[in-house]
Amino acid sequence: MNTLGAASSGVRSVRAVLFDLDGTLLDTAADISVALNRALAEQGLPELAPAVVRVLIGGGVPALIGRTVARLGAGAAAVDAEALLDRFTFHYGWINRHEEMQTRAYPGVAEGLAQLHALGLKLAVVTNKPRQATIELLTRLGLARPIRAVVGGDSVAHRKPHAEGLLRACEELRVGPREALMVGDSLTDVLAARA
Repeated sequence: MNTLGAASSGVRSVRAVLFDLDGTLLDTAADISVALNRALAEQGLPELAPAVVRVLIGGGVPALIGRTVARLGAGAAAVDAEALLDRFTFHYGWINRHEEMQTRAYPGVAEGLAQLHALGLKLAVVTNKPRQATIELLTRLGLARPIRAVVGGDSVAHRKPHAEGLLRACEELRVGPREALMVGDSLTDVLAARA
């Protein structure tokens, strides 16, 4: 996806906008923190402050778990990273399906998506989060309607920062990569857009 090419050829050529999810459309850090700390407690490990967890987020759950293990330092020898990943996934899914979520759309997101949709732009979400979990979150928060494609980390062989997810979204939206803009909050998103 060549964002420079799209920008230099003029905004009129843009037909689609692709969005990252966590940290861009949604503030999911509180629920991620709760789920991670529940998984850590099950292994007898210390909790991490929500502010610490917020810094660890990005690149998908495997990256979150890897950063968590690194953050634990000397205590990491006792960590079963695979079990931690599995339990985090369980707890995060449980929170999103059965508890009152703390996840919220950032201010103006619903209105912004509606305005872009009204302008005739095709919208997609490209995230390293699993696809079904993403759809459930968007639906539960009332944001799913204008979104025409959702590409999760489990939808492609290569997660962001690889461009495969963005290219898949363009394919599903039936637009060329140069006709799409990527909106994200991290270097991972920038690298995926430039790939």
